[in-house]
Amino acid sequence: MSPQVYFDDVQTGDSIPVLHVSVNQLQMFLFSAATYNGHRIHYDRSWAVDVEGYPDVVVQGPLQAALLARVVTDWIGGAGSLVNFSASNRAVAFPEEPLEFTGIVTGKRDENGRTLVDLELAGVRDGTILMPGTATVSLPRRPEFPSNGVS
Repeated sequence: MSPQVYFDDVQTGDSIPVLHVSVNQLQMFLFSAATYNGHRIHYDRSWAVDVEGYPDVVVQGPLQAALLARVVTDWIGGAGSLVNFSASNRAVAFPEEPLEFTGIVTGKRDENGRTLVDLELAGVRDGTILMPGTATVSLPRRPEFPSNGVS
């Protein structure tokens, strides 16, 4: 589990740790099964290449979105929570390609007693953004410790 990130320690412009992933065809098969996605471009290479015109089978967009959400939930720690998330699939990814999922803090605010942090996210391959996104997370404030009379 990741160490806890506190609202007080986050600044606009901070980057969150990058998640490096290469999706393999077994993961794609399992994701299609779990999401009941029977589209052949995700598991039938001859269909993807000969019929659809792709160079290989295609990594599911929702799988990329799940990885984009994971980079956020991995970062926020156990006391943080994902409040809002959106992503847009702009380009395809293929199995075994090195992908990076990352984000940057774009703002923070105290709203109705909740300490919220806004993020701009990106799923990237070789510097090309395949999947931009945004998220808002709620992070706890850093706990205050009693001074016990010591200053």
